Amino acid sequence: MTEPPPLLASGVIAVVRLPESTGLRGVAAALAAGGVTAVEITLTTPGALEAIAGLASDPELKGCLIGAGTVVDVKAARDVIARGARFVVSPAFDRFVVRYCRDHHIPCLPGAFSPTELLEAWRAGAPLVKLFPASAVGPPYLREVLAPLPILRVVPSGGVSLENAGDWIRAGAAAVSVGSALVSASLVAQGEGAWAELTARARALVDCVAGARGPLTGAPA
Repeated sequence: MTEPPPLLASGVIAVVRLPESTGLRGVAAALAAGGVTAVEITLTTPGALEAIAGLASDPELKGCLIGAGTVVDVKAARDVIARGARFVVSPAFDRFVVRYCRDHHIPCLPGAFSPTELLEAWRAGAPLVKLFPASAVGPPYLREVLAPLPILRVVPSGGVSLENAGDWIRAGAAAVSVGSALVSASLVAQGEGAWAELTARARALVDCVAGARGPLTGAPA
């Protein structure tokens, strides 16, 4: 089995959407310590661009890819890539954003919901497609979609938690995207005292995904 690409290595993309940027380095470090290899900073977080630039260039986080979320147009994609984002995530599918990222060799995860949208995003060049909002359907939906479309690499987002992450992986997800169930504003508000708890949450989630992947230690082909 070949090694999975870094973005999929842990099987967990941690989504950081907070009311302020204070403490983001501590959050990223705590997640990385728990085995998470991809951290998405959403552009709805104040100071997101500066935070992405700082985290992307931090030598202590070199084993963790820093990406940008809520990227809805080419200008935003250009801005985050210029600041060092290693992957780009969108809530919806915009072929121009996918094309821009592809031309700059940056993985783009556009959001899609129906089988038609998922397939169109893949045909446009998205190596991974975000199933959003995943909470509206559940793992059985993904299993049904992938049966005739095994070419897709899908990452469910929205409502994914420690309790159901394994179910998503067993249904065929390439990885899971986890937001407030992992990085909650209330936890981060506690400051440095929360980092150990955040690392423990991250480790539990990464271990859950690894267990669901079973002997297939790589990501789905």
